[in-house]
Amino acid sequence: MKRILFVVWEIGEVLFIALIAVAAIKYFLIQPFIVNGASMEPTFFDGDYLLVDELSYRFHEPARGDVVVFKAPQDTSLYYIKRIVGLPDEKIEVENDTVRIFNTQHPQGVALDENYIPHGIRRDWAGHVTVVLGEGQYFVLGDNRLNSLDSRYWGPLEEGDIVGLVKIRLWPVSEVQLFGNLVAPSR
Repeated sequence: MKRILFVVWEIGEVLFIALIAVAAIKYFLIQPFIVNGASMEPTFFDGDYLLVDELSYRFHEPARGDVVVFKAPQDTSLYYIKRIVGLPDEKIEVENDTVRIFNTQHPQGVALDENYIPHGIRRDWAGHVTVVLGEGQYFVLGDNRLNSLDSRYWGPLEEGDIVGLVKIRLWPVSEVQLFGNLVAPSR
C-alpha cells in the first residue's frame, strides 16, 4: 500500500511541476496568436497560427521592422498584429505609398525601404498623415495598407500595450517559419 501511495505521489508531483512549467511558459514567455483578417498580407494570412515572444522586449527595445502583437488602442480586449515603422521621438509622414522617417540621423527625412513588401503588391493608400512620436510611442502599419486599421487612424501605439514579438508561424504546416526583424513573406 505504501508503495502505491508513493508512486501516486510521485506521478502527482511530476504532473504538478509540468503544469506549473506549461503555465509559466504560456503566460510569461510565449503566447499563441491566430491572425484574423487581411491587414498583414502577404506576410501573414487570415488563420495563420503564430507564437509571440513575450520575453525579448524585457531585454531590448522594439525595433523598426518588428512584427508585434498588441492590445488595440480603442479596445484593449482585442489584439492586433502590425509592423513597427516608427520609433520613439521620430516624426513619421505617410503619403500614398511612401513612409518617410525624420529623426536625428535623418533630419531632412528618408523614405523607408520596405523590402518586406514584395514589388508588385499594391500598398498605395490615398492619404497623408504626419505623426510626431513621444517617448515610448511607436507607429505601426499593416503590410496590406489598403486593408489595415493602424496608426494612420488611431495614432501612436504605447509601448505598454505591446504584448510581444512574432517569432514563429506554426500553421499552416506548409508555411512553418521562424521570423526575425524585417521578415520577408514566403507566399
